[in-house]
Amino acid sequence: PLTSTNWQVEFEFKIDGVNPNIYGDGMAVWFTTDRAKPGPVFGFIDKFEGLGIFFDTYANARHSHTFPYVMAMMGDGNTEYDHDNDGKANQIAGCEADIRGKSIATKARITYFKNTYLEVKLQYKAVDQWEPCFTIPNVTIPAVAYLGFSALTGDVSDAHDIISVTTNNIIALQPRVHKPITRQQELSVSNWSGFMFILKIIATTAFVAVLVLVYRMYKSQSNKRF
Repeated sequence: PLTSTNWQVEFEFKIDGVNPNIYGDGMAVWFTTDRAKPGPVFGFIDKFEGLGIFFDTYANARHSHTFPYVMAMMGDGNTEYDHDNDGKANQIAGCEADIRGKSIATKARITYFKNTYLEVKLQYKAVDQWEPCFTIPNVTIPAVAYLGFSALTGDVSDAHDIISVTTNNIIALQPRVHKPITRQQELSVSNWSGFMFILKIIATTAFVAVLVLVYRMYKSQSNKRF
């Protein structure tokens, strides 16, 4: 399970099949309180508790967006997945992404900062070109979340492969806190500034005096010659 407060999961996957036109249904990555159990939601149980991110390749209903479609659902342990409408009632964020049948390595990068945000980026257009999919603010995933992957096919079929998975803990750097300047510090700064100003005046005066002295000596030497 993932027990760190902040973490990043990156995985390479491939979705492809023999039929270029009719295929489905898709795959999912899970961050839930339960270990992997078979079920109807992309191969995982329904009424799950935690986060599910679905890589949906088959539309069961009409939508304003195209497929494949990547979406997130936060399960509370009681709510059913809206299967007939491809999770429309459950979606908290999503994006269109042409992730199927690509010639380059397709990858997903999921970054989570507790109570701050969850971000999903995808690589499917070019190597090392990460496309922002969505960012969810103020999201909280279970403190102990089991990472899992699942896939499901129905009347149509497809191949869903997880090629590699890496997980990393993230250490959040604390922002620098600018302490308010006290009255005493202001006076100290003011006194120091005043002292430096006086010092500059003295130095300037001394420099001018030296120049005048040098000039008089030069004039005196010139007069002696004539």
